[in-house]
Amino acid sequence: MNPTASGRGRDRDEAGRARNARPRDGLGRPLPHGAEGVARQPEGVVREPAETLREAQRLLDAGMPFHAHEVFEDAWKSGPGAERDLWQGLAQLAVGLTHAARGNGPGGARLLRRGADRLAGGPGRAAEPYGIDVDGLVDWARALAARTDGGGLAAPAPVDGGRLAPPLRTGGGASAPDDRDGRQGAPVDPAAVSPRLLRPLA
Repeated sequence: MNPTASGRGRDRDEAGRARNARPRDGLGRPLPHGAEGVARQPEGVVREPAETLREAQRLLDAGMPFHAHEVFEDAWKSGPGAERDLWQGLAQLAVGLTHAARGNGPGGARLLRRGADRLAGGPGRAAEPYGIDVDGLVDWARALAARTDGGGLAAPAPVDGGRLAPPLRTGGGASAPDDRDGRQGAPVDPAAVSPRLLRPLA
C-alpha cells in the first residue's frame, strides 16, 4: 500500500487502483467522511447502447448528471472506437450540466460547448445512431451554455425549430463546495433542464 500524507494507507480495489472512499453527493461532490452519500455508479459496466441511454436518461431526469457521465464513460471505454466521439460528447454534456448545477457557469458552459462540438463533428451527426437526437442535443447544449456562461441566467431561448428550451431554475441549496476553479454562480436545477437523449417519435 502507498501511504498518504497522513500516514494512512490508500483504499484500493482488487486491481490496485486507488478508490476514493469519501462519500459523494448527487452531483459528485465529496462529503465529509462518515456522511451519508449517494451511491456511485459501478465502473467498467458493459451495457448495450439502448441500456446505456436508458440508464443515463434516468439519472439525468433524477438530477444526477455526474452519475450519467459515468454511464457514458463506460460506453466510450467499452464500445467500438468509431463511436468514441459520440459517447465522449454525451459524457461532456453531462459533466457540463454537473458544473452548471454546482454553480460553476463558466466551466459548465465550456464543457457543454466542447461536448456539442464533439457531437456536431462526429460520425453520429448524420446517422443519429441508436435514435439519439444529436441535432437536438447540440442545440440544447449550446443554448444552455449561452444561458449559463458567466453565471447569468437568461430567459428560455428558442432551439430546434422554435421549440423552447426548458427554463433554468436555480437550485435550492447553498453554493457548491469544492468546485475546482472556485467560481460560483447561481446553480441550476439539473432535473429542470435535463436533455432528452432520444429523437422524439414522429
